[in-house]
Amino acid sequence: MLDDHGRPLRHYAVSTAARGAGERAGSLCTPRGRHLVRAKIGAGLPLNTVFVGRRPTGEIYTPELGRTAPGRDWILTRILWLSGQEPGFNRLGPCDTMRRYIYIHGTPDEGFEQAPRSHGCVRMRNRDVAELFDLVPPYTPVTITED
Repeated sequence: MLDDHGRPLRHYAVSTAARGAGERAGSLCTPRGRHLVRAKIGAGLPLNTVFVGRRPTGEIYTPELGRTAPGRDWILTRILWLSGQEPGFNRLGPCDTMRRYIYIHGTPDEGFEQAPRSHGCVRMRNRDVAELFDLVPPYTPVTITED
């Protein structure tokens, strides 16, 4: 998040795709470029709410639940669904960020590392993604770079 002078207001640790950056559907890479927060999902739900298909399952993630599905790419707490803004790069056709279901979302805190681990999404600690969710309105610009 930037203030009116382009200075960061907040800093958060994130984890992006294990396969690196890339825009193609099926690549399991994190798409680069200019995006918007197209949808916000999970307002008011408890931290560690489990989502499947952008719907809460009624479960609350615990390490014990995590052990029942090792290797699962857990989507927790809040979802900020991204939409690319650059036609032919991250919007429309086989590179469309929104059709790829690329989100900023929570992940199990006990396994969080600020290292590439996701299947394409941007993962955050649960308290951080809940704070960010409350701070940004829909259509907030998001730029993803390799820096």
